Amino acid sequence: MATALEAARDARRGSVLDDNPDHVVVRFAGDSGDGMQLTGGQFTISTALAGNDLATFPDYPAEIRAPQGTLFGVSAFQIHFGSNRIDTAGDMPDVLVAMNPAALKVNLRDLRRGGLIIADTGAFGERNLVKAGYQTNPLEDGSLAPYQLLAFDISRMTLEAVKEFGLGNKDALRCKNMWTLGLALWMFGRPRQPILDWLARKFGPNELLRDANIAALNAGHAYGETAELSGPLKQFRLAPAEVEPGFYRTVTGAEALSLGLVAGAKLAGLPLFFGGYPITPASALLHALARLREYDVTTFQAEDEIAAICAAIGASYAGSLGVTSSSGPGIALKTEAMGLAVMTELPLVIVNSQRGGPSTGLPTKTEQSDLYQAVYGRNGDTPIPVIAARSPSDCFEVAIEACRIALMFMTPVILLTDGYIANAAEPWKVPHVADFAPIPVSFHTEVPAEGHVNPYARDPETLRRIWVKPGTPGLTHRIGGIEKSHATGNIDYSPENHQKMTDTRKAKVDGIARYIPAQGVECGEATGDLVVVGWGSTWGPIRQAVAQCRARGMRVSHVHLRHIWPLPANLGDLLRGFGRVLVPEMNTGQLKTLLRDQYLVDARPLSKVSGQPFRIAEIVAAIEETLA
Repeated sequence: MATALEAARDARRGSVLDDNPDHVVVRFAGDSGDGMQLTGGQFTISTALAGNDLATFPDYPAEIRAPQGTLFGVSAFQIHFGSNRIDTAGDMPDVLVAMNPAALKVNLRDLRRGGLIIADTGAFGERNLVKAGYQTNPLEDGSLAPYQLLAFDISRMTLEAVKEFGLGNKDALRCKNMWTLGLALWMFGRPRQPILDWLARKFGPNELLRDANIAALNAGHAYGETAELSGPLKQFRLAPAEVEPGFYRTVTGAEALSLGLVAGAKLAGLPLFFGGYPITPASALLHALARLREYDVTTFQAEDEIAAICAAIGASYAGSLGVTSSSGPGIALKTEAMGLAVMTELPLVIVNSQRGGPSTGLPTKTEQSDLYQAVYGRNGDTPIPVIAARSPSDCFEVAIEACRIALMFMTPVILLTDGYIANAAEPWKVPHVADFAPIPVSFHTEVPAEGHVNPYARDPETLRRIWVKPGTPGLTHRIGGIEKSHATGNIDYSPENHQKMTDTRKAKVDGIARYIPAQGVECGEATGDLVVVGWGSTWGPIRQAVAQCRARGMRVSHVHLRHIWPLPANLGDLLRGFGRVLVPEMNTGQLKTLLRDQYLVDARPLSKVSGQPFRIAEIVAAIEETLA
């Protein structure tokens, strides 16, 4: 595998220097106070407006404010953009913008050989070099010989650009990110006007900071225009990508998820209630939904995770669509209430934006290690359907699907994303409302002729129970976490009733498999030597890796799962049509175990738990090794 990765490192040597490259990977890296996420976000917007396809990967520390200049305080933002289809944030950067020695040291190992380093010499003083663990200055000692180096004093030029505004040294240096952004806009032929408009909106009446940042942006752009430098400092223009006509916008996973949840509630004609508690990286969904209140959305920031999910369950009991969200540790706190939602058989969408675990783990890094938790992680026999989004834009449709399943079957649904999907951005073609079928919802209003209503009366096909709004005349009823009689809804501890209710709840969730699409093949044929099975955010690198291997004549295919539980009805037969099954996951082999258990296939794991997404080259190397 190491040989394949080294080959990948060298494969694109010189490509960023071509007059017309078809795709480029740029990483902005600096101290967590240097504004790298903001810089990357604004460069992303300008790239989208230029018509390039793109994918991003924000990577930042968990500390609110790590000591300046330290390795664990480095924040980075990577963007992969081009004139062809882009599915991942890129294996290795072609350009690394390093704002200080720590940023260089942390990110240099990822830069491809021959790549371009843009470094701020003003930040490479002795103190910062010591903090980063350098014995000598890497900009001067020849250690960067395998790369192209463009080093100049960005700090000094920023101070000169904003000196007329009378800012203190600290505030003036905070404009460095705008100077760097201005240079990047020039390098790739991006217009400045959208950024100027954004700065005007951001700072509003604070004209001093607005004008200082604009001056820094313009100075960086002018430096690129006027600097008489030979070598790597030149413009690179990428043609717009050929895309299907339509209206596009750039979305993060959290933004697409919020829009999808609102759309799902609108398709069902229900108000949306969101109960949440801040936790990285799930908090972005609460922020996004709070901005959509005009669409009959109520957001509630609870005092803890348990209160958040219980409030959402209460909202569903009252006739709304309840939604709650968290990440791994918070999901663990919610599990007892999930059992309550299963027992009461109420519609509820539970979003898990997975992060590195266990426990507090890696709050700002990405992982897929909550699949066992989603499928099995509750006391008792507590079946809950589980679905997973594969990319930021896919979150929109997956959110609607979660709403559909929850309402159609009166059940909680777990929707899995991860830190990468939640924070990354990509272009999204905004769909037409007519593309989505309404989600039928009916509340039970028929008063029984004698006796009282049985809230566990069921549809014979789907096994969904009736939904009764509290306060409906003549339909007083009781549901709760203690086992109820299937015939009356009253508390019933009898062995026969518990067996029947447990079996019925399981059969209801198992039966969802009849109402989800048959599993298809993303790339390749339905039979072959090897199938690479993925779920969640591994979709992009798997797709590209399989495409590369197929181009070399390998009989390999790609199957990607949206529905994790229950699994699609045809999946077992599909997998048995291949000689081998490889499952890349950002965990220690959880889907692999699930597939072995359900289908007795010899699924082999490819595990990665570094907090970083898979590289295409890693999966290509694993495919080669598996087929060798």
